[in-house]
Amino acid sequence: MKNKRAKFVTVWHKKIQPLFTAILPFKQPIDRAAIALMLVLGLMMGMLLLTGDRTAPRVREFSWQNRQIGAEDTGFILTFFRPMNHSTVEANLKLDPPLPGKFSWAGNRMAYTLKDPAPYGVTYSLKLEGATDKYFGENNQNRGRPMQPFNGTFRSRDRAFAYIGVRGEAEGRLMLVNLTSSEPKPIALTAKDLVVSDFKPYPDGSRILFTATDRSIARSNGTLSQELFTVTTGITNQSPTEDTKPPQPAGRIDKLLDSKDYQNLKFDLSADGKIIVIQRVNRRNPGDFSPWILEEKQPPRKLENQQGGDFKIRPDSRSMVISQKQGLAIVPLKPEADPVEFLPKYEQVLGLARDNSTAAYVKYNTDFTRSLFIADNQGVEQEIFRIPGSIISVYFDPRKNQDNQFQRLYCLLAQRLKTEDYKEQPFIAAIDLKKDGTRLTGTIEPLLVLPEQLDTQISLSPDGLALIFDQSVTAAQPSAGDIPRNDSGQAIATSRLWLLPLVELPADRPQTKLQPEELPFAGYHPRWLP
Repeated sequence: MKNKRAKFVTVWHKKIQPLFTAILPFKQPIDRAAIALMLVLGLMMGMLLLTGDRTAPRVREFSWQNRQIGAEDTGFILTFFRPMNHSTVEANLKLDPPLPGKFSWAGNRMAYTLKDPAPYGVTYSLKLEGATDKYFGENNQNRGRPMQPFNGTFRSRDRAFAYIGVRGEAEGRLMLVNLTSSEPKPIALTAKDLVVSDFKPYPDGSRILFTATDRSIARSNGTLSQELFTVTTGITNQSPTEDTKPPQPAGRIDKLLDSKDYQNLKFDLSADGKIIVIQRVNRRNPGDFSPWILEEKQPPRKLENQQGGDFKIRPDSRSMVISQKQGLAIVPLKPEADPVEFLPKYEQVLGLARDNSTAAYVKYNTDFTRSLFIADNQGVEQEIFRIPGSIISVYFDPRKNQDNQFQRLYCLLAQRLKTEDYKEQPFIAAIDLKKDGTRLTGTIEPLLVLPEQLDTQISLSPDGLALIFDQSVTAAQPSAGDIPRNDSGQAIATSRLWLLPLVELPADRPQTKLQPEELPFAGYHPRWLP
C-alpha cells in the first residue's frame, strides 16, 4: 500500500499538478470548469485502476427465480456479473430439497441440468455463498474475491389430476383434484347438462380438452352427438420459459366443434398444445371418415387421403402415428413436413418417449400372443417381451439411469387365464430395460394384480413418482338410459380411484410389494395434469 501511495504522489507532482497550472490562463469560467471536471474524472479513473475493483462478485440473474417448473423444465441458468471460479461455485451451490444434476459453463453463465424431473408439489430453495471469482487476489494469490451470498426460491407444479365422476351431482362431469392443496377436494369443471366421455389436459395445465354430449340426449344417443370443448382449470403455472398469464377462474367452457354435420369420435392433443386431431364421420356420407386438424386461430381442415383408426400425435407435434390396414403409418400434420413412413410390422402404438426418441409398438402374432417392441428414431427395433394376452397401456418412466437412457416402462397388461371360457387377468407391471451390447432386454415385474376387467385405465404422473388408476364396477342389470358408460359401452354402476406410489423399495426387503392407496373420490378415466 505504501508503494501505491508513493507512486500516486509522484504522478501528481509530475503529471497532474502541471495540468491544473496550465488551465489557469483560460479566462472563461465554463472552460475552466469543463477542464477541471475532465481532470477530476481522469484522476478518479486512475485511482480506480491503481486500487482495483473491490466490489464483491454477485449473481445477476437466476432463470427459475420465483417461477413454477414442470417436468419439461430440465435445467436452470445462473448468470454472474463477472467470470467465476467454477469449482468454488459447484462446491458451494446448495439445493433444498436436493435435485441431482450436472454443471456446464459458458462464460459468465452456469447451467445446471437435472437428472430427473423435479418432484411435483414442492417448494425449493437455492443457496450460493463462499464461491469466488477467478481473478487473482492480494499478492497474486489465486484465492479470488468471495461473492455476495445469493438465495433463490422456486417451486414445482401442483400435483393434480382430473377424472369423470360417477355418483350424484358429479355423474358424467369432469372433476379436478389438487392433491397439493391443504384440503384436496374435487371441483366440478363442467356443468350438469354435459356428459363427458373423454378428455386430455393442455401442457400447461390451465385448460382441458374434452368431448361431451348434452345430458338431455345422452341417454338415447350415446356419444353419437358429442361435441368438442375446452374448459379452464383455474390453475396458472408461472413457467420459466413463458410470460406469466393472468389467472382464470375454473369452469369457463368454450365450444370448438359441434356435431351438426359430423360425428366427433377419438381425438388427441399435441405436446405443445397447438394442434388437435379428431376423427370425424360425415353424417350424410358415412364413407367420409377421416381425421381433421384444428390449429389455433385457423378453421378446421381435413387430413386428406388418410382414414385409418387409432392414432397418437408424436411428441414433436409435427406428425402422428395412425393404424391402417397394412400396419402403422407416420403421417405428417402439415403438407411441407416429411413424407409418410410405413411400419407394416405393427398394429398399435401405445407409448411415446417425451423426447420423441423412442416408441413402444404392439405386434399381433400368429400364435395368438402379442409382442411389445421398442423402436428408436434411428430405425433400431427390439422385441422386449411376448405375452399370451393383451398389452393395454405403456408409459416411459421420465426418470433415467446414469447413462441418460430410459430404464423402465410401466405397463397395464392382461394375462390369458387357463379356463374354459376366455378370460384375462389384468395387472400393472414394471419393465426394467437393460442393454446387452446393442440388444435391449426387458424383465417383467408385476406390481399389482387387478380385478378381472379390461376397461381399467392408468396414468403415470409427469414426475414419474406415482400411478393413478380406476376400478369400475359395471351395472348388473343395466337399462338403456344408464350413464356413464365405459369404452365397451357397459353402464358403470360405480368406480373407485387408486394411487400407487412408485418408490424405490429397500434392497434388503426384495419381497416387499408396493401398496396402492384408495382415494376418497368416485370416478373413472383419471389423468394427471402435466
